[in-house]
Amino acid sequence: MYEPTTIDLTDSERTRCEVWTRVMGYHRPVSAFNPGKRSEHAERRYFSETPQGAGAPKACRRAAA
Repeated sequence: MYEPTTIDLTDSERTRCEVWTRVMGYHRPVSAFNPGKRSEHAERRYFSETPQGAGAPKACRRAAA
């Protein structure tokens, strides 16, 4: 069985992670946003998709041929 490895870093060993996002068809770093755009980014709602048929009601599933 796979045993996950934990890596402990001190603050001096860490590097800053820059977050990029897609805005109006191109990618930009969030650090370059003005305060209003940063606020909009923080309020975004994220979703995750389930594979087709995994969570769909029976009426929505394709009939077996």
